[in-house]
Amino acid sequence: MRWEAGGEVAGYHDTDNVLVVTPSVRASARQPSAGLSASGSYLVDIVSAASVDIVSAASPRWAEIRHAGALSLGLKAGPVGGSLSLATSIEPDFVSVQAGLTGSYDLARKNVVLSLGYAYEHDIAGRTGTPFSVYALRLDRHRLVGRAEVVVGPATTLTPGLEAQFESGRQEKPYRWLPLFDANVAPGVPVGASVDEVNRLRLPGRVAERVPDTRMRWAATARLAHRFSRSTLTLWDRAYVDSWGLLASTSEASWVFELSRRWSAWPHVRFHDQSAASFWRRAYVGTVAAGQAVVPEHRSGDRELSPLWTLTAGPGLAFYMGSRDPRSLSVTLEFDASYTDFRDALYIDHRWAGFAVAGFNARFP
Repeated sequence: MRWEAGGEVAGYHDTDNVLVVTPSVRASARQPSAGLSASGSYLVDIVSAASVDIVSAASPRWAEIRHAGALSLGLKAGPVGGSLSLATSIEPDFVSVQAGLTGSYDLARKNVVLSLGYAYEHDIAGRTGTPFSVYALRLDRHRLVGRAEVVVGPATTLTPGLEAQFESGRQEKPYRWLPLFDANVAPGVPVGASVDEVNRLRLPGRVAERVPDTRMRWAATARLAHRFSRSTLTLWDRAYVDSWGLLASTSEASWVFELSRRWSAWPHVRFHDQSAASFWRRAYVGTVAAGQAVVPEHRSGDRELSPLWTLTAGPGLAFYMGSRDPRSLSVTLEFDASYTDFRDALYIDHRWAGFAVAGFNARFP
């Protein structure tokens, strides 16, 4: 039996006053002769925020703890393999459960590995202090993923993939309230308008967020990895489209250099660019009269649905301290900084963020 265990502590902070600390642990076991494998992980997200979205709703600083766990079990008999996975995420006002099944098949003397996976997820979102029996937004997700890992050379692998996901249910955020503007005022509301400016220009009152009850997502991915004599280059790309009219592309690269028998270092860079959802508006137009509001059917304050681009880059460092096999025990440090440009959103027009991870990993025997 071969065992592996590890853990890490991650931290995130951005210029929108969001702070996240995430300790996590994981463990896995494999019995190659029997084709069995099992793994498990557990993490805690400790989130504290006083972002502009909270301030705009006149709410105090928000703090929350999320617990998430996952288990998987795999079996391989000859060229055929399969795995079952279970995962859950629990917050004071949110519960998610997920189950997945993946099958694989080896071809061409293991030079080609085909896999197909299906996962189902059920989410329940509510409001803190209110039982789900009184108020709950329910969402179901069905995800299908197909991949092919192809050995294209002695030191090169290519992994193309296709993903499809269907979502049905309520996806709006229970705490998100949006300002409305008069039709003559809306075009003049500037990108990144402050809370005070929005309050000065908007109509009385606010309306709840409302997005379509169904969403289809499609994505195509490709991963290319090449091993040089003392380094490994990995390139990854993803093209995305969904039924909400959002188009996106993400490109990522990392290059791990073996500095010595016990040290490795790598640069990492990622670029993401996207259009807006079809119903996205920086300033939604409505009318308020006689205590009633006429509003767009679909509206959202989630700026992640707006047109934006994000550049992320940073270094990583690993120290291998095992006795016989240096890589049997390792410590890693990673740092990333990112800049996001929001091209058509209220309150902020850009965001800086920093992300750091300190982790360890042990393999035995």
